[in-house]
Amino acid sequence: MIQTADIREWRDQDVVDPDGHKIGELESVYVDTSTDEPAMATVRVGLPTRHRLVFVPLEGATVGPGYVRVAHDRKLVKQSPSIGPDDVLPFEDEEAVFRHYGLAYEPGANGERQLARR
Repeated sequence: MIQTADIREWRDQDVVDPDGHKIGELESVYVDTSTDEPAMATVRVGLPTRHRLVFVPLEGATVGPGYVRVAHDRKLVKQSPSIGPDDVLPFEDEEAVFRHYGLAYEPGANGERQLARR
């Protein structure tokens, strides 16, 4: 299990797929609002002057020296819903991120977001 306390150390770490191929750099972590556990990360991809942030689930991820290895292939991650480098994931787009990875989307009982940026 990835520890929430370690999140601050992950920023700017390389994010790699199961085969070790670099996807990009970790920009931020989103926690599940019902458990406060890390659930998704945004990964900075693209050219330095035109990068975007894509989402990837952290379930099954491992952390090593200088990298975070995720359980999803680089191509799938790069095709995931994205936001601009200074943007926040709109509530209405949250479900699409989960759907992209075939994950169940479960907002709170009163319609609260499932993800919160840390």
